[in-house]
Amino acid sequence: MDISAVSGVVSGLAQEQTAMAVSMQVLRKAIDIEAASTLQLLQTVAPASNPPNLGNAVDIKV
Repeated sequence: MDISAVSGVVSGLAQEQTAMAVSMQVLRKAIDIEAASTLQLLQTVAPASNPPNLGNAVDIKV
């Protein structure tokens, strides 16, 4: 194997590594945006205004 072939392989691997790093950063940013959107959506949901006695007891008939 000559040196030019080795340098081509090394260059290709370096480009692939850079592409993977960029892809990971884009994925992390997308996940962060989705998490922020989900949190914002959950904060807009009004809590239910149930009476204080509702849900304190459960009747089970066997």
